[in-house]
Amino acid sequence: MLLWVSLLILAPVGGQFATEIKSVISLQPPWTTLFQGETATLTCKTFQFNAAQKVKWYRWYLPGEIQTETTENTYEVRESGGYKCQAQDSHSSDRVDLIFSTAYLILQAPSDVFEDDSVVLRCQAKANIVLNNMTLYKNGRILETLNKTSDFHIHQASMKDNGEYHCRGAKDNHFVSSNKIKIVVQELFPSPVLRASSTQPTERDAVTLTCETQLSQQRPEGHLLFRFVKQSNNVGSDWKNSPEFQFSHIRKENSGSYWCEARRVNSLVQKRSQELQIQVREIVRIHHYPEFVFEGQELVLICSVNGARKPITVSWYKRQDRLQKDIELQTSSKTEFTIPVVQNSDAGEYYCIARNSHFSKQSNSVIISVKVPVSQPVLTLRPPGTWNLVTDKMSLQCEVQRGSLPIWYQFFHEGVLLEEVESTSERKTFHRLSPTEKHSGNYYCTANNGLGPQWSKVMIPVSKPVLTFSSPGTRTSVGIKMSLQCEVQRGSLPIWYQFFHEGVLLKKREAISWRTVSYSFSVTGENSGNYYCTADNGFGPQRSEAMSLSVTVPVSQPVLSLSPPGTQILVGNEVRLQCEVQRGSLPIWYQFFREDVLLTRTEATSWRTVSYSFSVTGENSGNYYCTADNGFGPRRSESINLSVIVPVSRPVLTLRAPRGQAVVGDVAELHCEARRGSPPILYQFYHEDVTLGSSLSTSGGGAFFNLILKAEHSGNYFCEANNGQGVQRSHMVPLSVRVPVSHPVLTLRTPRVQAVVGDVLEIHCESQRGSPPIQYQFYHEDVALGNSSSLSGGGTSFNLSLTTEHSGNYSCEADNGLGVQRSEAVSLNVRVPVSRPVLTLRTTRTQVVVGDVLELRCEAQRGSPPILYWFYHNNVTLETSTSHSGQGVSLNLLLTADHSGTYSCKADNGLSPQHSEAVTLSVMGLTGSKSSLIATSVTGGLLSMMAIAAVAVLFYCWLLRKAGRKSTFDSSRNPSAPDPQESTYHNVPGWIELQPVYSNVNPNRGEVVYSEVWSVKKENKVTAASEPELFKNTDSCVIYSQVKGASTTASKPQFLDPFTPHR
Repeated sequence: MLLWVSLLILAPVGGQFATEIKSVISLQPPWTTLFQGETATLTCKTFQFNAAQKVKWYRWYLPGEIQTETTENTYEVRESGGYKCQAQDSHSSDRVDLIFSTAYLILQAPSDVFEDDSVVLRCQAKANIVLNNMTLYKNGRILETLNKTSDFHIHQASMKDNGEYHCRGAKDNHFVSSNKIKIVVQELFPSPVLRASSTQPTERDAVTLTCETQLSQQRPEGHLLFRFVKQSNNVGSDWKNSPEFQFSHIRKENSGSYWCEARRVNSLVQKRSQELQIQVREIVRIHHYPEFVFEGQELVLICSVNGARKPITVSWYKRQDRLQKDIELQTSSKTEFTIPVVQNSDAGEYYCIARNSHFSKQSNSVIISVKVPVSQPVLTLRPPGTWNLVTDKMSLQCEVQRGSLPIWYQFFHEGVLLEEVESTSERKTFHRLSPTEKHSGNYYCTANNGLGPQWSKVMIPVSKPVLTFSSPGTRTSVGIKMSLQCEVQRGSLPIWYQFFHEGVLLKKREAISWRTVSYSFSVTGENSGNYYCTADNGFGPQRSEAMSLSVTVPVSQPVLSLSPPGTQILVGNEVRLQCEVQRGSLPIWYQFFREDVLLTRTEATSWRTVSYSFSVTGENSGNYYCTADNGFGPRRSESINLSVIVPVSRPVLTLRAPRGQAVVGDVAELHCEARRGSPPILYQFYHEDVTLGSSLSTSGGGAFFNLILKAEHSGNYFCEANNGQGVQRSHMVPLSVRVPVSHPVLTLRTPRVQAVVGDVLEIHCESQRGSPPIQYQFYHEDVALGNSSSLSGGGTSFNLSLTTEHSGNYSCEADNGLGVQRSEAVSLNVRVPVSRPVLTLRTTRTQVVVGDVLELRCEAQRGSPPILYWFYHNNVTLETSTSHSGQGVSLNLLLTADHSGTYSCKADNGLSPQHSEAVTLSVMGLTGSKSSLIATSVTGGLLSMMAIAAVAVLFYCWLLRKAGRKSTFDSSRNPSAPDPQESTYHNVPGWIELQPVYSNVNPNRGEVVYSEVWSVKKENKVTAASEPELFKNTDSCVIYSQVKGASTTASKPQFLDPFTPHR
């Protein structure tokens, strides 16, 4: 129920109460102070009667005007200001002030602090700012030093935590202070108020106690518990949710003092109400009259019955001691019982019992005391002879010797009642008063215990006293003996006398037998002034006329003071020096001095104070004093030092760097100095209106601020000086921070993937950072090629038309005057296109014939290796071969008649292929008839030998092949595998002597098959030097094998395969 109450604001509408819902705004993060650039998320909360109804809109105000309207209850802000929110069907929230600060250090605290909250205060430094000795202050005093954390925790907030907080840290050689935050701890709920449906109920009535309080709207979480207490004892259960407690039938014993207590669930905050008195009236009650019962009087006892149905019967009883039964005096329908003449035996305790058909109830008891009349009272003063006219109080005592208690006393002054006092335990009482002149007159008292008052006798006050001096006249000198005498003409003894000097009590005397007293003293300088005396015998003091006494006194030490107060004065202000003595007879001569130089001289004839005024200049600083003299010799005052405060002049800002130019990483020193101005002076340093830091100069002069330079520190700088008399700002000083160049990056750009002679090479050098202008130098194998400048930063290029000499390593250097940086080396290989190759045909004779070995050599005079060579016969590819050294390659052919024709070659190194000129070759071959004759002649004779030799040769070649004989290919070539459909050519050296072994003719098949076998002789008919490298260590047995069909033309020649067996 209290949660509802805490969220509602009650407002009277038409004599009833209507509910108004108020929005509540919260923060995330919970701080009211953040750094500029940070974001705060505002959350708007509201209470809804209908939980199913969705809030359709939220409005955000800054300040007072609608900033925006959203459908969500959150809103992100980055600007300082006072924000409010309003949810649909509710009133706007309280204002929350946010500050987005640019300072180096801020103190962060929540917007609202309530009792029992756990509060975090955070001293937060700006990003990349390191502060040391972080300290938190409360009301200007150190609260805690924050060594390893920036947070200070208040675990259970209470009113003692109220105050103004700020934090401070050290940066370099100066202090940085945060903003100040005032924390006011708010009540979770007000102290409860206890109310009762009736504070004077009758027995058996229903009474409801209500404990009224409610939770704060901003802390509606949870609910309150209540308990009710009567005279330190709980009423009912301990703590409960309901704020009400009900007596269904209250009883007499329920009378007493009540209060209630309230606390929030899971909280230590507990509050108590004021006490409420409840007096339960009895249904049956007895009382009597008269109030005081004396012997011989009539006594009437009355039994009052409240709220009972008639008829009622009343019985009267007088209580006896515990051993005897109470005496029943009377039973009737009457509610009164009368004793016509009271005797001492009628004293005792009485009660009554009222009955009807529904109940029987006994009343309270009443005790009847039979009283004795008082005797005549006696009035006296108390205490006698010890009271002080100024500070003490006088007591009038009125006393009787006999009479039953209680007794009522009355005090009178000149017939006017002063006071009435009841005495229940003694037969005397007192009336206290502070005597003044108005208390003079006649006093008496009366005493009465119910039968009428008895009067005391009257006392006579003193008359006005007369004061006289023992020495004639009113002037005297220091050291003389003086006697004062005070006397009255009438007044009851004893009388108290007092002597006064300028209102100060000097002496008090008591006179018990004479109406005159005296007081003597030795005169000093302080005794000048007015004297009087007073006399009092208990009815108020009487004062004499004042008597003046003049004593000639030397001056006391003068006191010099400044007006306005303080020892620091601003130039141009008016200052007044005042010189004063506490005592000393007039006239007095005063003199004012500055640094022992007389300023002015003044005579005082009526006052002990004089002054001297002047307008302050810068030269008025120094020590001042004054002297006073009235003829007994001058007295000198203490010196006062006057410090004249000079406002600061416009400061001068100087920027100092360790070299001619400011470079990133250097430490720049900012020096700010005002030429004039009284210390201490606070200097503040700025970069483009952003505060860098501050420094306090306590002895004058300037202040320094060191800055480790970065690229972003370029810009305008200025400083401010302030000594409390106004801020002065320096002129702007620009600073350009230069950045050394980084390692440059060298890039080589060519129009194709490979660099070729004749191409234009672009060499680009660039540093990613560095202040312009930048000078770039280009190198080839550490030899300078040229240079170029970049005036606005970035890189630059250098163009080069490539030749073969330009292959190698390239690098560049960048320099902007802050140090040379060199790039990594980049390698470049410049390739040369092949020139037109030259094809050369070499044979052992001028006219080549079938069976000769032809060497074809193709060579390009220039071109970057590797070079791929192609050999062509009548535009048909014979073979390809690669030269990795750049020289030419050769191809050997064993000629047949088909080898006549044109030959050419092609050279290609991937840049541009080149073809040689075509060369024509004519091969002279054997006729067909001659071949037949030879075959016929040798067939018969050699047939058997051919078979044996063929078998032997084939077996021998098979053994050599198995042994891994080497091929007869040129090692510089790598021909592709021959096409199985084409003839294959092998290079055969023409200078190796070959001998035929046999010929085979097969005329039966309609085709001629020739098989020729040559063997290699062991003798070397040529020198080893003349042997081509291709054929070194060649031991092939089978040199050539040719198959011709009789019905076909000669097939294409094939490469010789030394490992092909004869068929």
